[in-house]
Amino acid sequence: MTVDMKDLVALCKRRGFIFPASEIYGGINGFWDYGPLGTELKNNLRDYWWKSMVITPPIGPDGEPVQIVGVDSAIIQNPKAWEASGHVGGFNDPMVDDKKTKSRYRADHLVVYIPKSFDKEDTSDPSFHFPVFDKDTNLEDIEKKFKKLKLPFSVSECIKISMMEMPKYSYKDDYGLQILVGPDVSEPGTLTEPRQFNMMFHSYAGAAAGEENKVYLRPETCAGIFLNYKNVMDSSRVRVPFGIAQIGKAFRNEVTPRNFIFRSREFEQMELEWFCHEDDVPKWFDFWVAQRKTFWNSVGIPMEKLHFLDVPKDELAHYSSRTIDFEYQFPFSGDGFDELEGVAHRGNFDLTQHQEFSGQKMEYIDPDDNTRRYIPHVIEPSCGLTRGVLALLAEAYTIDENRPSGVYMNFTPAMAPKKAAILPLVAKDGMPELATKLYMELREHFPVDLDIKQNIGKRYARQDEIGTPYCFTIDGDTLTDGTVTVRERNTMAQERIPLDNVLAYLKDKL
Repeated sequence: MTVDMKDLVALCKRRGFIFPASEIYGGINGFWDYGPLGTELKNNLRDYWWKSMVITPPIGPDGEPVQIVGVDSAIIQNPKAWEASGHVGGFNDPMVDDKKTKSRYRADHLVVYIPKSFDKEDTSDPSFHFPVFDKDTNLEDIEKKFKKLKLPFSVSECIKISMMEMPKYSYKDDYGLQILVGPDVSEPGTLTEPRQFNMMFHSYAGAAAGEENKVYLRPETCAGIFLNYKNVMDSSRVRVPFGIAQIGKAFRNEVTPRNFIFRSREFEQMELEWFCHEDDVPKWFDFWVAQRKTFWNSVGIPMEKLHFLDVPKDELAHYSSRTIDFEYQFPFSGDGFDELEGVAHRGNFDLTQHQEFSGQKMEYIDPDDNTRRYIPHVIEPSCGLTRGVLALLAEAYTIDENRPSGVYMNFTPAMAPKKAAILPLVAKDGMPELATKLYMELREHFPVDLDIKQNIGKRYARQDEIGTPYCFTIDGDTLTDGTVTVRERNTMAQERIPLDNVLAYLKDKL
């Protein structure tokens, strides 16, 4: 059964996973706050990634554990670093504004419907115009707008082109803007011409707010790894091949933040830069693709929900010679997929650029052969932590009309924010005291929830909606025979076990 994004977003708000940022003031587009359970879920995914990469890194092709160390770099770096990486001059998107609605769009995300039999002379008719849509707009909404505009041609009679291709279709001005009907309006002529828009947030370091003090919030975390490559080499006992990992916040002034936390202006990334000799790139590229598949499967994302796109040459980033995008079928993806992670061969572009701009040598000197010097190539598995959280939420959301809540969150035990709940059947007769005692024992080992008041059915429903794998109920029999009822989340099956065995039971199940 397909998950409705509106239902998922509502559950996230209701149960304390994710809230709109500064909601009491009407929110701010592209920013989100994580509530008590969302924080736990995000931390679980973050910590599991860090453990699998840095604490217990995978076993390499030679049967030995690979070498990976971690860094935590500053969000603001010397602006020259962003000049070297190409972000100051090239981190731009073509942007279009709607003068009426004040909406802003990426021009390369807009599509224009043009009649197949289009004749440029048609544009001399003031009533002639073309509808513009976001490239993800569904066919039903497109047909509705065609009807509303009373166009002299139908959807089936059109070809669909990117707005960036408009110059070759109109001679009136560069983009034929006066004949375009924007996505959220019903009359033509409200769209501005596309203009380049740098996506980096900037600020000023120091007392004066001048160009000489201008700094940027990092748009990706990998830069801090490359900037510290030499420091790590000089201070750690690592030898090529090795990796440097980082988890942290990044900021992009997205033109159109959308789809909940999928595309936001403040987000978190989990990135590894794997440094190796150019000759070994194919071996390590395949190794990391396989490792990342294993990771996502282990946190509850089935392989059939992932699509692995070998990015076409003409769509690769300028520094990449090969990239495989891990794409997940999010609820808003329809029959398609959207990016969750990318594994890219970045070449030695980054280190070479920083060597040129900083004057610092970035060569690796082989300790077994001092004459063998080279700038390592880089394999980069890079994933969005916040996108990962969204994938976990979407995958866990399970509709079940046979339970009071109508839904439960089927997190793997490792990802579940709470591993167990302790529920006294009633808030009297010594049951709360026994429940509290059990809670105090379990909390030393697992994140657990003590929920004392409210009808037991409603408490079960709440635990289902937050994805707690096991509930332990203290009831009248507990007082007489020392047993408790265990309820399993997915099956709702119940059994009785000794109170003294609850910790061992949980350890075995989790």
